[in-house]
Amino acid sequence: MPIASRFLINTGTGKGKSSAAMGVMGRSWARGWDTAVVQFVKSEKWKVGERKLAEHLGIEWHTLGDGFTWESTDMDETAAKGRAAWGRAAELIAAGDHDLVILDEATYVVKYGWVPVGDLVEVIAARPTRTNVVMTGRYAPPELIEIADTVTEMVKVKHAMDQGITARKGIEF
Repeated sequence: MPIASRFLINTGTGKGKSSAAMGVMGRSWARGWDTAVVQFVKSEKWKVGERKLAEHLGIEWHTLGDGFTWESTDMDETAAKGRAAWGRAAELIAAGDHDLVILDEATYVVKYGWVPVGDLVEVIAARPTRTNVVMTGRYAPPELIEIADTVTEMVKVKHAMDQGITARKGIEF
């Protein structure tokens, strides 16, 4: 009997949601898994270290957002990119060609009403046995938490940015 795939969510207000998912990415690569990452918020202008690592390892990577919503100059375009990112992610999951699909910051497409939560639930619940999914982002909705196998909530106790310390390459990105 094959081992069932897993659906994991890293959520909450604390730092480390994406970092934890990227740790799973590295673990999956070390096990010879076919892995894909879809970033829902970050844009191509962000040169994140984890993407550089993924490219070095030959991991499929899709950066499909246009940046943080509070920096958007065209929310219709931002929403359209979020919907397109979900469309690509749904295709990757349904195809069953990957052992792991990471949905980085995917909770925001639901939070902002760009994609109905039911669409995510339907695709993730029906994923092929081979395909594990890790989702990150604040505000994970109860419907996704319900179908998840593991949910971890990162809780902010203290953050450097609250003290006016800016993000640093190698730590935050």
